[in-house]
Amino acid sequence: MMRAWQLVSPGPIDDHPLELVDLPAPDSGPGEIRVRVTVCGVCRTDLHIAEGDLAPHREGVVPGHEIVGVVDELGAGASRFKIGDRVGIAWLRYTCGECRWCRRGEENLCASPKFTGWDVDGGHADFAVVDEDYAYRIPDAFGDEEAAPLLCAGIIGYRALRRAELPPGGRLGIYGFGGSAHLAAQVALHEGATVHVLTRSPEAQALALELGCASAGDAYDEPPERLDAAILFAPAGELVPVALRALDRGGTLAIAGIHLSDIPALKYSSLFEERQIRSVTANTRADGEEFLELASRIPIRPTTTAYPLTAADQALADLAYNRINGAAVLRVAD
Repeated sequence: MMRAWQLVSPGPIDDHPLELVDLPAPDSGPGEIRVRVTVCGVCRTDLHIAEGDLAPHREGVVPGHEIVGVVDELGAGASRFKIGDRVGIAWLRYTCGECRWCRRGEENLCASPKFTGWDVDGGHADFAVVDEDYAYRIPDAFGDEEAAPLLCAGIIGYRALRRAELPPGGRLGIYGFGGSAHLAAQVALHEGATVHVLTRSPEAQALALELGCASAGDAYDEPPERLDAAILFAPAGELVPVALRALDRGGTLAIAGIHLSDIPALKYSSLFEERQIRSVTANTRADGEEFLELASRIPIRPTTTAYPLTAADQALADLAYNRINGAAVLRVAD
């Protein structure tokens, strides 16, 4: 048996949509590994699933897709890892390998994907299983708690940064400064960008300046200079026209979230002079490998707030009310 947080009835986090239960520990199937979870990050996507912003794909699913742990069982034919290896399990759990997007190397756009903590049980539990081809080796540069947010917040922030097409030495605006944004900012700074952070949280503004960002203001403020690129991490559609107005000619706004509130009507002048908006959809495994290697070279230093597994519902509530600076992480093995 294992402890696990199970989604009982999606709804406002204050209505306690999750319940801590005892479930049978999963067995690893062919080509899979079973991981004894040591830590698991708490992502805003987990909150969107719990509250029903993203309709659950399976009744009673266990959330959590920033999983770090130790391989403790190998399924038939699994040979990529050995018992005792430290590995990570991320959001992308399965792609078909056959659709036209998979065939051209864009598996993040797979026509029939599966995701950890949405289609299959995730890591807000003592054990999790995954196909060995979708697991990551964790770089030695990171402890378990540091590594957890890298597996979604980090990878998605990295893909969003690349989608924003920031030119070398360019000026980047970041709207919202939570788990993903504070990691993407470190990559951009490492690569020589000038980074301006726009967020309503005074604590997040302080963290941005501590990390070396050039300025930190309110989400609706104008940055001190025109931006070559911007990334919207806050799930607030009303910030889209705000960010577009801050872009210089030819600038790109990348929207990093899987869920966004409605975008207000846009005037063509917001897009004229070849400004553009781009969405970000999941990631490829190549994105993950590239980011983890780069993160260990920089090295990125995640800011985390730790909770015991038994307080996962509190961690999600704190995330909902923006009471977390950096990323929340569950210590499962405590």
